Amino acid sequence: MKTIISAALISLAAGSAAFAAVQPIPGSITYDNANVQLEKAPVGSTFFHTFSNGDGRDVNEVYKVNVDKTVTLVSRTISNAS
Repeated sequence: MKTIISAALISLAAGSAAFAAVQPIPGSITYDNANVQLEKAPVGSTFFHTFSNGDGRDVNEVYKVNVDKTVTLVSRTISNAS
């Protein structure tokens, strides 16, 4: 019984970590609590934002449009090239 409970707790903790919010960094659209709202974008749609992080790497971010037309940063990848 302890094994089943332990496995369930580990699974729950791992699942929670997967849903942790991506935090904005300098260059992100929502960095420094920027209040970004899109007028014509459909709710639930996504868009990309790409910028250089200052050390020659490209940062690619994906944002989602919320019901209130604000945007949420949902993922980020950074290129390995420098």
